Amino acid sequence: MLFENLGLAEPLLKAITEAGYTVPTPIQAQAIPAVLSGGDLLAGAQTGTGKTAGFTLPLLHKLAASQKPVSPGVKRHIRALILTPTRELAAQVEESVRVYGKYLTLRSMVIFGGVGMKPQIDALRRGVDILVATPGRLLDLHQQGVLDLGHVEYFVLDEADRMLDMGFVHDIRRVLAIVPPKKQSLLFSATFSDEIKALADKLLNAPQVIEVARRNTTAETITQKIHPVDREQKKELLTHLIKSQNWHQVLVFTRMKHGANRLVEYLEKQDITAMAIHGNKSQAARTRALSEFKSGDLQVLVATDIAARGIDIDQLPHVINYELPNVPEDYVHRIGRTGRAGAEGEAISLVCIDEEGFLADIEKLIKRAIPREVIPGFEPDPNAKAEPIVLGRRVLHGTSGSGRSGSGGGGRSGGGGGRAAAPRGQGNGRPAEKRGPGVGNRGSSQAPRARTR
Repeated sequence: MLFENLGLAEPLLKAITEAGYTVPTPIQAQAIPAVLSGGDLLAGAQTGTGKTAGFTLPLLHKLAASQKPVSPGVKRHIRALILTPTRELAAQVEESVRVYGKYLTLRSMVIFGGVGMKPQIDALRRGVDILVATPGRLLDLHQQGVLDLGHVEYFVLDEADRMLDMGFVHDIRRVLAIVPPKKQSLLFSATFSDEIKALADKLLNAPQVIEVARRNTTAETITQKIHPVDREQKKELLTHLIKSQNWHQVLVFTRMKHGANRLVEYLEKQDITAMAIHGNKSQAARTRALSEFKSGDLQVLVATDIAARGIDIDQLPHVINYELPNVPEDYVHRIGRTGRAGAEGEAISLVCIDEEGFLADIEKLIKRAIPREVIPGFEPDPNAKAEPIVLGRRVLHGTSGSGRSGSGGGGRSGGGGGRAAAPRGQGNGRPAEKRGPGVGNRGSSQAPRARTR
């Protein structure tokens, strides 16, 4: 099947061709006709499968087809609202809207917290057709009376599973109470859970269901591997792998922000160019790190889970779990940064004895055992004893067989963007787009502004 067989308008096909695409991915081949048909949609697709184009292309088609001539002095109304969990993802979705809609006369913009409101308010007052937003700033601007959502015809909830992980469920409900009840709604999620199904029941009306990959699975194009190692030797092993394998573009995950900073300092001392991206980094620092990593000028990007959400790099060859996540679903999201859209990728996890329980949870989730390979010179001590893993104020016992349990009374925490009992800055409640730099969804690759095509 080709894009031209999906019923999209000629201006969209021209933009798609110029972007270098001819054949839709499975989620695009199924989602585009479903959205064009007009009904609600519940779509399950792993990261890297092209789901963003799966909803932006048909939305652009429908908006352009029903667009009325804009008279001078007549304000445009927001007709499509796309809600995402993080600033990076919001910026990338709006970038896709601009790329695919370059030959249309629709106007789009992106809004998120952590930057000044005035430019966003000015752009909204000029009017936009398509708004991409994170929940916190969206609600802030609505409360100030500068955001009119009464004309929304299309509502997209992207990365719904991550929305719930980050504690956005109450904000989502508030948004749903603001937008018109009569609209076309689309919910996209990398994983399906009972919570996602419950959210879909509230948001969607008799939706078509599309699931292009087995639930909670990893892409077959990703080679997964475990390197057992003592916790004290992880830095040395990572350095050995990068230098001996001559890796030039490596995305490395840590659980905590301070751990990311310490790892970057160590790598730089080993003459490996590295930068960290996490909630405490300024927007300028995050933008610079992402730009240099995407261009290949930066060898290693060290990230926490929330900060890395939305990183979309073609042909990214290596993802390293320097520390395993305590939430097993985050493993699926992490390694989904590589092996995207059919490309080959490699995901390596450096696992010490403290994390064996996390590993067991991950293998149970993905329903497969991950091959183990001991690197000569980095053999783990057979007499080593496990130590509890501390995430903020929570203590997790990685050998218990359940990475979600600990002294905090349960719930998700740490790099996974937690819930109840998570310390400030780790995702408890609404991620603080207003609280300051200590919280997850910070930074972006571009400033928000309206654009006319």
